[in-house]
Amino acid sequence: MIVVTGAAGFIGSCIVAKLNELRRNDLILVDHMEDDKRPNLANKKFQDYYEKQEFLELIKRDSLKKGIEGIIHMGACSSTTCQDAEYFRSNNLEYTKILARWALDHKARFIYASSAATYGDGSLGYKDDDETIKRCQPLNLYGQSKQDFDLWALREGVLDRIVGLKFFNVFGPNEYHKGDMRSVVAKSFQKVAGEGEMNLFRSYNPGCGDGEQRRDFIYVKDAVDVAMFFLKHPKVNGIFNVGTGQSRSWNDLAHALFAAVGKDVSINYIDMPEQLRNRYQYFTEADMSKLKKSGYRKAFTGLEVAVKDYASYLKDNAYI
Repeated sequence: MIVVTGAAGFIGSCIVAKLNELRRNDLILVDHMEDDKRPNLANKKFQDYYEKQEFLELIKRDSLKKGIEGIIHMGACSSTTCQDAEYFRSNNLEYTKILARWALDHKARFIYASSAATYGDGSLGYKDDDETIKRCQPLNLYGQSKQDFDLWALREGVLDRIVGLKFFNVFGPNEYHKGDMRSVVAKSFQKVAGEGEMNLFRSYNPGCGDGEQRRDFIYVKDAVDVAMFFLKHPKVNGIFNVGTGQSRSWNDLAHALFAAVGKDVSINYIDMPEQLRNRYQYFTEADMSKLKKSGYRKAFTGLEVAVKDYASYLKDNAYI
């Protein structure tokens, strides 16, 4: 039996789909269900579903059914603009601590979602070693909540028994419910396909041109494959970056999207919200050496191929 939290969310629902593809239907799904997330569980096979607070109470009472071999914990508030520090503490940090302790006590595999947001402005680099992790300074409360759990796991000395996945810029199917937190591909697809235009933030860094801000974009299918690797290799543990190891510009992403829908490139560079200007990452690129040393060998999907595949999905799923 495998537990997946955040199971109706973006990465979580893709993990459920992959487990089903691998003929794992003995799943317990956990989330806070809202109407806009229900389609993500359509046609998925599982044994039980619990609301996140109900599941937490089961864990606290240690009354969860026997035979749990692992928890894949993708459930969290991922908003980079939310300013409710107490919510992040209880929902992201404390919830994860409780699940981790239960998994450790019951010798169940524990894989949790961290984030590249923990690296802050990138001045310390993007290496997923313990010393860098200790010094990270996130730029928002979401990133801080993920950093706080990473630091807790380090202090508790449990990273030889659990896995943290520092996801970089993940995009792909099943993110439609995320509103402003959707990827630029998802948010821009209708405008590009219908009007032949898209918007990108202009740069406020003199050393970086408009649209030349760079990210490590990773297709959700690749992110799921990494999670499956750790599920299959319980002796490989620690905190690992989940990116491609190659940064690409927003302009690159835009050109890939225009090409995918067969339109000429037309980009409008718009003002960035003032509250983001001093908290904006101008460059991210995952150091992937640790994951490679762990034995992971699968190649990552190139940006243009991934965007084309995603655009085809969006078109077929009534986005235009």
